[in-house]
Amino acid sequence: MLKLGFVSAILADKSFEEVMDFASEQGFGCVEMMCWPKGKAERRYAGVTHVDVDTLDEEAIAHIQAVQRNKKVFISGLGYYPNPMDPDEEKAALAIEHIKKVITAAAKLGIPVMNTFVGRNPSRNIPDNLAMFAERFPEIVKHAGDLGVKVAIENCPMFFTNDEWPGGKNLAISPAVWDQLFTIIPDAHFGLNYDPSHLVWMQMDPIRPIYDYKERLHHIHLKDVKVYKEKLDRVGILANPLEYHSPKIPGLGDVNWGRFIAALTDVGYRGACCIEVEDKAFEKSPEDVRMAILTARNYLSQYIPLG
Repeated sequence: MLKLGFVSAILADKSFEEVMDFASEQGFGCVEMMCWPKGKAERRYAGVTHVDVDTLDEEAIAHIQAVQRNKKVFISGLGYYPNPMDPDEEKAALAIEHIKKVITAAAKLGIPVMNTFVGRNPSRNIPDNLAMFAERFPEIVKHAGDLGVKVAIENCPMFFTNDEWPGGKNLAISPAVWDQLFTIIPDAHFGLNYDPSHLVWMQMDPIRPIYDYKERLHHIHLKDVKVYKEKLDRVGILANPLEYHSPKIPGLGDVNWGRFIAALTDVGYRGACCIEVEDKAFEKSPEDVRMAILTARNYLSQYIPLG
């Protein structure tokens, strides 16, 4: 059975307990919990810490597990989305170290998935980045496999601002690249945290990959996108992508959610499907954020039952 949840990053000012209370009260079955190191965020939706893996002792583990039981809401995955191939070697090393900590925390908590990015040096081409990936990521996946945890890579290119030009900060952008990543690391613990919205604005079919990578679907993000054709016609695909598209909540963009959910059921996916809210139209107040989550929930509940 598919389980409807949300990504906790949008509730950055809430505690772990408050996030779980909200999820339970509103009929969600699961939550993806953010696990950034505590400190200043460098970009929107980053730097959120609802599970602090640096202070995860036995008491904290027992508490987190008890809250899940009491609220009847499970943690679908632990999320941390840095750039482990940052051109700044110190930043990259810190990212890799924390990814491993989050994987270890997932194992201790009995959480099946750790969600993250492959990362990318945006100034280098895809073959160069693949070579870097082959050096850095096998040890991460081995660490996860040894602990029985899956590593799910979100397919967001991380190209939204001019400092991410020209290649973005996440290599896992397309089926062609995924094939190469999975050839380098064939381990079944390594797969996708699949978000259809990014394929839409990159002018690709978001449904076909569900069938082609059904064995690699470890987690699902539900985010929509609106491509403004009149803007795209003016600036072209080589422009900063936000010049011609906007992230939207499910139901308010161009993703065909009926076809998307049908494909998930076709291939037998039975995991978490978490709403990711990055819609600037719903950011002016806490009430807007609440409306975004619940509007998306109401729309998607026609396909995925609550609870």
